[in-house]
Amino acid sequence: MNSPFTLSRRAQALTSSAIREILKVTERPEVISFAGGLPSPATFPIARMREATDKVFAEAPQAALQYGPTEGFTPLREWIAARHSRDGVTIRPGQVLVTTGSQQGLDLLGKVLIDEGSKVLVETPSYLGALQAFSLFQPAFSAMRSDDEGIVVDALEDDQLRGGRFMYCLPNFQNPTGRRLPLERRKALIARARAAGVLVVEDDPYGELSYQGEQLPSLLSMDPDNVVYMGSFSKVLAPGLRLGYLIAPEALHAKLVQAKQAADLHTPSFSQRIVHEAVQGGFLDRHIPEIRKLYGDQCELMLSALQRHFPAEAKWNRPAGGMFIWVTLPEGVDASALLARAIEHNVAFVPGAPFFAVAPQSNTLRLSFVTVSAEKIEQGMARLGALVREEVAAAVA
Repeated sequence: MNSPFTLSRRAQALTSSAIREILKVTERPEVISFAGGLPSPATFPIARMREATDKVFAEAPQAALQYGPTEGFTPLREWIAARHSRDGVTIRPGQVLVTTGSQQGLDLLGKVLIDEGSKVLVETPSYLGALQAFSLFQPAFSAMRSDDEGIVVDALEDDQLRGGRFMYCLPNFQNPTGRRLPLERRKALIARARAAGVLVVEDDPYGELSYQGEQLPSLLSMDPDNVVYMGSFSKVLAPGLRLGYLIAPEALHAKLVQAKQAADLHTPSFSQRIVHEAVQGGFLDRHIPEIRKLYGDQCELMLSALQRHFPAEAKWNRPAGGMFIWVTLPEGVDASALLARAIEHNVAFVPGAPFFAVAPQSNTLRLSFVTVSAEKIEQGMARLGALVREEVAAAVA
């Protein structure tokens, strides 16, 4: 029977998120999951959010339930602009666009900046959700060489930069690797991008989740006229709010607003007003250190378990913040095949290959440690470590 509809070429090219597919399996209660990049529910400030909601309903119920401006709730945009006016830079509310989650920001940037065949520079590896969002617009991805500290700026060639629509960067505790770009590389990256006339997109959902050392200056603060900054309330309040934001040069901001008008008119007024109320009085400055402490402790538990249970041939980073540990196995070990065996033993992770725009490395995997108890971290790492040992032994035999 013939189909009553014809899919666009764009729709035909769509694929499912590898992470989302794995999460379907991890809904089983017996599965110990290190797969999802989900914030710990223990960090959700439930009492604060209830108070904020009650106050919004008491003081502005009709406005909270009404349509609002595409740019976002003005007091919230003013708060965001003030919070990012630091390191010698002043951000204007007119540069801020509130989005329905930071994922919408990626989609809007793709719509506004990418034509078919446009060169888009990405890290190696990069955030899967961004690769998915950008792929819809059929760019030509160009992978920037990266190491344990992020983008290797000295390896960027003029030919690679030439004609680039933008470079997409996650400088702080990157998803999936957990690495952080050092200060000197940040400065060098901004200088190279400015000289080449390439816009920088700075995606920063994890920047406030540092549990070792000082926070580093944002790329936005180094060159606000050539950087689009992406922020989110998902990791510091709650992801269910679906509230993110873009900070962009005003000329680009205007086009992003037009694209958002066509997409959803505006982000829900209700969520925006609740978040604006919740963050008053310096709440985040008191709340975020509690998240850092919890995640830092969880990270140390997993690093210790990795050391005990994984073979010496496996390598991993020691992140100073964020939610992820990146593991590299010996050549010849396929993390996707390992996952299939792991699920049979009721443990899950995310294979690393989908995070690569080009030349995927199948011997890599991502572990998330923030939603798993100490007991289950130990149990899960013991199970997974035994399987890794078997796979390594088979690969070298």
